Amino acid sequence: MNQNVFIELVNPFKDKVFRLAKRLLTSTEEAEDAAQEVMVKLWNKKDDLSAYNNVEALAMTMTKNYCLDQLKSKRAGNLKIVHNNFTDREPQLDKKLEDSDSLEWVEKIVNQLPEQLQIILQLRDVEQYEFDEIAKIVNMNETAIRVALSRARKKIREAMINTHSYGIR
Repeated sequence: MNQNVFIELVNPFKDKVFRLAKRLLTSTEEAEDAAQEVMVKLWNKKDDLSAYNNVEALAMTMTKNYCLDQLKSKRAGNLKIVHNNFTDREPQLDKKLEDSDSLEWVEKIVNQLPEQLQIILQLRDVEQYEFDEIAKIVNMNETAIRVALSRARKKIREAMINTHSYGIR
């Protein structure tokens, strides 16, 4: 496989690789390094990529595994899982403050979820992957992913209701 064919193959999902790495690693620099490392590994496997049905799923799996390895390694002792992927459309100040507060609460709640649930939420709700693609990436069956996603969303919803009703129902 020549360089142009390889670039055409990985170009559609290279940003997704970075966003998943950024989701798992606090540091933008670490996420860039992770994405680059995955691309290098794919390049080294370029002659074997035709054997894979879904190169994007392979890349996302490689990214997830690389990032989790980094989080577990000693040199990544200062990294943590974080999520701050949102857009600001310049609403009024009071709405901005309310949205910012809600986002902080959601981030705190998501950060308290198990790592696996955080990855599933990222892949489904942020990256918009289909359940069969997520199943390949996280090595779970689709039913288990649907159940896990439902439970994670329910935990987030309940925690937000408790937060905004100040514990009063």
